[in-house]
Amino acid sequence: MVKERLSPADRAAGGKAARARVPRGDHAVCPAGESRAVPLDLLEQQARSRVPELVPIRYGRMLASPFSYFRGAALPMAADLAATPNSGLMVQACGDAHLSNFGMFASPERKLVFDLNDFDETWLGPWEWDVKRLAASLEIAARDRGFPNRGRRRIVLSAVRRYRQTMRMFAGVGNLALWYANADVDRVLRDYQDQLRSRQRKALGRAVVKARSRDSRQALDKLAETVDGRLRIIADPPLVVPLADLVGAQPGDGDLTALLHTLIAGYRKTLDPDRRVLLEQFDVADMAHKVVGVGSVGTRCWIVLMVGRDETDPLFLQVKEAQESVLQPFTRAPKVANQGERVVAGQRVMQATSDIFLGWQRATGIDGRTRDFYVRQLRDWKFSLPVEVMVPAGMATYGEVCAWVLARAHARSGDRIAIASYLGSSDAFDRAVTEFAGAYADQNERDYSELGRAAAAGLITAQRGI
Repeated sequence: MVKERLSPADRAAGGKAARARVPRGDHAVCPAGESRAVPLDLLEQQARSRVPELVPIRYGRMLASPFSYFRGAALPMAADLAATPNSGLMVQACGDAHLSNFGMFASPERKLVFDLNDFDETWLGPWEWDVKRLAASLEIAARDRGFPNRGRRRIVLSAVRRYRQTMRMFAGVGNLALWYANADVDRVLRDYQDQLRSRQRKALGRAVVKARSRDSRQALDKLAETVDGRLRIIADPPLVVPLADLVGAQPGDGDLTALLHTLIAGYRKTLDPDRRVLLEQFDVADMAHKVVGVGSVGTRCWIVLMVGRDETDPLFLQVKEAQESVLQPFTRAPKVANQGERVVAGQRVMQATSDIFLGWQRATGIDGRTRDFYVRQLRDWKFSLPVEVMVPAGMATYGEVCAWVLARAHARSGDRIAIASYLGSSDAFDRAVTEFAGAYADQNERDYSELGRAAAAGLITAQRGI
């Protein structure tokens, strides 16, 4: 049966009908009080599926600041967002579109690009949820930086406005023009640098140059060493623990080598044929468990060292566990066969260009349990602008760029004409989400304090400084 194609006018009418059902001002609503799910209960629920000895590190990292807490609290916010009004217009949502999940990395053509860079929680969901998480992250980050109330409001308002204007712009272009659109990194950096003092501009320039050196060769120098003529990943427990240490094997053990090759073989099949050919030119050298991020701490994440033509030609892969998206319990989208494939498929839809080694795997761990994973390069010019040193004008500029990228990602999978029609030309949605961001930042501070009290009372164990 051929799906009926609606005209642009019909799609725009659908957006206006959604606006009639859910007025834009309703997006100011922020769940509060006893009707909310208890955030700590949700975090503890997540902890049950994670490596027990790493959960205290996760809590310790979340307690570093209210913004760090927010980064780790994607599930509590998803539960909150599910209780807010939404237009009913669905997209491939990021699920965790906070300020630090945008950044720069290398395209397959070896150009620096700017885009979303974290898709662990990607799922089919309301577009508003991503916008609200981005807006709240800007408000919370601005508070962490000590910016005044008026400046914070201006930062959030400008980002939401840019999302609305960008979506309306994309509503008027053709499908191919939208698909090929990408953020101009040189312009991003230029606009951001214009807001900095001379010393800050020089520091940013050095950081960008350093980012271009963040590849597998640089990772080799930092993470590996030669032991008895073989490259091995350096142990740094509990953050980096080689597989041989976990299973009690010796370097060069035949059974361990066979296991590594088996793990990579299944992933290889998920790559495009040309990239499969490239991967087959690398041999597995070593593998280690590695702790990453804030919200991800406790999930099973591995780094795999592979060697090409010789030991000066390395490839580091990151193999990261993919659990159920935090959005999934709150939507009606169908279940997926493999959570790793979910992450990869969502990333490919939302990003303008993706890692050539992006793929997935289902594997049985050393504990005998089968889990889903996705695979990507560990480092490939990856770099995010540091939130902790942003000035108000710089954060406003950065927030607008993130909002542009988010709008393009949503426009690729959702009905951009209907969403643009819903948003309209007035600032009603902008003001409502800005109000929501302020209220949610207040709630986030209360939740952060509650986590601190739980740690002080011994209800949870938090290991700080790791």
